[in-house]
Amino acid sequence: MTFRATILTLYPEMFPGHLGHSLAGKAMERGQWSLETVQIRDFAEDKHRSVDDTPAGGGAGMVLKPDVLACAIDSVADDTRPRLLMSPRGRPLTQERVRELGLGDGVVVVCGRFEGVDQRVIEARGLEEVSIGDYILSGGEPAALTLLDAVVRILPGVMGNAASGTHESFETGLLEHPHYTRPQEFEGRAIPPVLTSGNHAAIEKWRQAQALALTKERRPDLLVPKAQPVTK
Repeated sequence: MTFRATILTLYPEMFPGHLGHSLAGKAMERGQWSLETVQIRDFAEDKHRSVDDTPAGGGAGMVLKPDVLACAIDSVADDTRPRLLMSPRGRPLTQERVRELGLGDGVVVVCGRFEGVDQRVIEARGLEEVSIGDYILSGGEPAALTLLDAVVRILPGVMGNAASGTHESFETGLLEHPHYTRPQEFEGRAIPPVLTSGNHAAIEKWRQAQALALTKERRPDLLVPKAQPVTK
């Protein structure tokens, strides 16, 4: 099954970007995933091909018009793929959500621009708002590339070693442990002796301890138990 990504954007030339290289690029060549872009401006009907207008109620910037964006979304084949809107106010993208997306047929991703997207088209077309972090980008395109990067790399057969994707930060709820390789000593810093001991049980215990310590130091929020859904 080919994972299909459709990107709605005002800047289709930004794709596939870095995804045309390395693991993702080779996977695309093998047909493991595909990428198509839809130019939102093609669905503007006025002579100026306008895609935005001033915000209702006043304020700075411009807002993507709902009618134009809705037509662009409707031009995409009607299927079961989730419709995502890259937005700083969306739910944070997590590795768990990445894996859920990777199990599906693909995604339809809307790249916002300007001050945002008219709320009515978000509701009418069932767009799921997704954020890649607490900061503002110039548009949704870099965020869409990031999302696709995260999903494509975990598709079956993309990584040479399938285990590589299961021993990384967030996969186990912790940040990843430190890594070392030859030379044995670098600028007076040696590889921790346990890693060259050949004792696999001790190595695994050390890695777990390091992962926990790093998580406590840098991302203690990951250690807070998630609220369980209320059942009746």
